[in-house]
Parts: sequence; structure tokens; C-alpha cells
Amino acid sequence: MNLKRKIKKIVKLIEDKKGENIIVLDLKGLTWITDYFIITSGDSQIQTKAIAENILTNMKENPISVEGIDDGKWILIDYGEIIIHIFLNETREYYKLEKLWSDAKIAEI
Repeated sequence: MNLKRKIKKIVKLIEDKKGENIIVLDLKGLTWITDYFIITSGDSQIQTKAIAENILTNMKENPISVEGIDDGKWILIDYGEIIIHIFLNETREYYKLEKLWSDAKIAEI
């Protein structure tokens, strides 16, 4: 699956579980860590966990790593060229990841 198609599929899986404020940041040329961040948030830990589980269940490939799923405040799913950040709303506001990476372009989906 090509990268843009994979991003679209992940965004759809987030939308299926009512993920809020979905942003795709294009980090190419800004870091060697990854090419894209997909950032979303939810109103409760139950919702953030549901978003993560929907992605993990429906993506064909296994992630490199998954962090924070037990707590549900900030879940990170690493697919190499795509890293997904699923935040509880107040955790997202506290860390302001979009502001930290403000040099990145917002990718069109």
C-alpha cells in the first residue's frame, strides 16, 4: 500500500471512532524520525483506546511499536514513515505537539 493510501486509511479508521481535530503533519526534511505525524484526540480514555484498537485491528501491517495504550492519555503507534498520536483532549492541549512542530506543513488528505 502506498504512503498516501495508508494515511487515508488511518484517517478513516480514526473518523470511524469519532476522533477529533485530525491533523496530518508532513515532516519530510525536518526530521529523520518519520515522514508524517497523524494527530488526533478524544474526549475520554475509552475513546482514545477505541481509536487505537481500531487502527491496530484493521491495518494489515504490524506497527514497530505501540506506547501508552494502557493509560490512554497519549497513545503512540509507530509505523515507521507514519507515527500516530492519539491524545486525550487535555493531554493534547498540554503538550501542544502541533506547535512544537510548527515548521511542518499540514498535509492535504
